Amino acid sequence: MIVFVNRYFYPDQSATSQLLTDLARALAGSGFTVHVICSRQRYDDPAARLPPQESSDGVTVHRIWTTRFGRDRLLGRALDYASFYCSSAVAMLRLLRRGDTVIAKTDPPLISIVAMAAAKLKGAYLVNWLQDIFPEVASLLGANPLPRPLDALLRNCRDRSLRSARVNVVLGECMRDRLLGLGIPANRIEIIENWAECSQEAPTKASQSVLRANIALMDKFVVGYSGNLGRAHEFQTLLGAAETLKNDAEIVFLMIGGGAGMLKLSKVTAERGLNNFLFLPYQPRENLCDSLAASDAHWVSLLPELEGLIVPSKFYGILAAARPAVFIGDPDGELARAIRMGQCGVTVAVGDVEALVGAVRHLKSDPAHRERLGSNAYQRYCQHYSAPRAFDRWARILRPVTHVPGARAP
Repeated sequence: MIVFVNRYFYPDQSATSQLLTDLARALAGSGFTVHVICSRQRYDDPAARLPPQESSDGVTVHRIWTTRFGRDRLLGRALDYASFYCSSAVAMLRLLRRGDTVIAKTDPPLISIVAMAAAKLKGAYLVNWLQDIFPEVASLLGANPLPRPLDALLRNCRDRSLRSARVNVVLGECMRDRLLGLGIPANRIEIIENWAECSQEAPTKASQSVLRANIALMDKFVVGYSGNLGRAHEFQTLLGAAETLKNDAEIVFLMIGGGAGMLKLSKVTAERGLNNFLFLPYQPRENLCDSLAASDAHWVSLLPELEGLIVPSKFYGILAAARPAVFIGDPDGELARAIRMGQCGVTVAVGDVEALVGAVRHLKSDPAHRERLGSNAYQRYCQHYSAPRAFDRWARILRPVTHVPGARAP
């Protein structure tokens, strides 16, 4: 039996929760017995009251009690985390049996410590699925409220949970290097990149996008962004480029999603009178292919100091949409390397406004070049980041330790 532990599970607008939903359903469809321990809240609505237990597509979902303060205040979020740690520990102890596998994601942070303790007590295997590495991320963003002794203690416990895991699944080479630097053995680390799930057989052309038509952008060159724009995502470089390009009425920056950075960017653009921005809320997941198709190119960013700690998952959706990716960040980072290898976009260093302006103008003026980059992007998606490929790699690392037909006994 496989037991996932993560604070959110469908339906919501969290990309990592959607990944979990995809994987849990795929594994259940492959013959695994799959359970999920999560909260009764939605990512976008802490007051939501989802059912305590349900089954869907072969996945049994256990929704545990937690406080409901939401993500807006630090103290409230901390209390929500604490209550999830306690309730999930009880749920794991009740559910796990010897030989089972518990897969701990990274929401809330450091849940692997709780999962490690439960797995040891119940004789289960631990697998860590790292979407990010905390508390390093919080510290680098200046958002770590922990006193230094407590921070050091938790890091030590976190490292023990990584060393004790049967395997730690990371998102790329840079994250693998971070774990090696923490002393985690190489044979306990497996790279499985995130993926994009798109129900359409072929990418949607911009001229076919319903959203693009509805918001009257058919005659524009659209630079898009889709997803959460948080503290880890640099946008000052884009803002500078948008100011330079503000008199070009044919260029529009389409921002779809939310997050602290999105709110701040919306406010700044309004204050500066930048009319070349258009902000829209998250779109329903069933409309994701169409909303990604509304843009001619997409930008994605990451603060260079966070390389190896976070990999923006929106990158894979850009490739699946067959659009060029414009990455703002470390020129030698995870996404920059992927873009160079796949010849599927452009990388711009943080602060290099002139280079970004040049890249946008080039993409706008050369449709054939844009088409080649988009075609290369889709090819790289199919070869490296498709959902079936990821599901197969997950199944291969889980079958040797999980009781499924044909599996080797642990």
